[in-house]
Amino acid sequence: MRTVLLVTFALLPRGEPGGGLVVAALADKGISSRWVSWDDPTVDWAAADLVAVRSAWDYHRRAAEFLAWARAVEQETRLLNGADLFDWNRDKAYLTDLGDLPVVPTALLDDANLVAGLQAAVDRFGTVVIKPRTGAGGVGVVVAQSTSDHRLEGLTTAPWIVQPLVESVRTEGESSVYAFDGRAVCQVDKLPVGDEIRVHEQYGGGSRPGVLGDESAALAERAVEAVADRFGSVPAYARVDMMRYDGRLAVSELELIEPGLYLDVIPENAGRFAELVAGYV
Repeated sequence: MRTVLLVTFALLPRGEPGGGLVVAALADKGISSRWVSWDDPTVDWAAADLVAVRSAWDYHRRAAEFLAWARAVEQETRLLNGADLFDWNRDKAYLTDLGDLPVVPTALLDDANLVAGLQAAVDRFGTVVIKPRTGAGGVGVVVAQSTSDHRLEGLTTAPWIVQPLVESVRTEGESSVYAFDGRAVCQVDKLPVGDEIRVHEQYGGGSRPGVLGDESAALAERAVEAVADRFGSVPAYARVDMMRYDGRLAVSELELIEPGLYLDVIPENAGRFAELVAGYV
């Protein structure tokens, strides 16, 4: 029987919420799978036919260690998407490297240019959002309106990106489109609450199944094509987050490492992911 290891981290030993659905969907296709922590030294990675990173949601805190692990694993077996793609995608500077794709305007900040770069962004956009360049789950996101804004005390360790505050996030929210083997397959719509701009559940946000429209599907597939142009092959899986900016949908983030499948919202994603995996083992 073909064997797949589904990669999580120590605080989620059973994988992402609803992770049992993925194991069951793979079993229906004659594929044995189990959840394992990426940093578990007892795991025999070489014994697996395929390794798929799913909920390694501590990678942003341990990026160098995680990337070293990924490079070691792909010396022993097949790793979906792979370490080179992980290395590029873990730094949100990739948003400045997507060619003519519609992207929420993004500039890079570090300690050396923090004041000048932040002032330039405030002068251009008014209210801005600063995010850690390697981060996840909305941690370290700061909204500011000036270089003396008291909220800047919440900045994490450099470097960062700075973007305009996209006002439509409070009305239309943010959409996440899943693309498997380059084809958009479904959409989740997310909305924050109150004055919050983060759509994550831990900040009060909510998620619901969305209708995959022509505009969002086309943008997601263009984003995947941009990655394929850079790396020479289409990513096996991708989640493309997008917001309406300046009258059109624009990419806000591109998740190629460990995007949650929102199985509590779209349980059908378990079968879709199993179908994807079956094509690689």
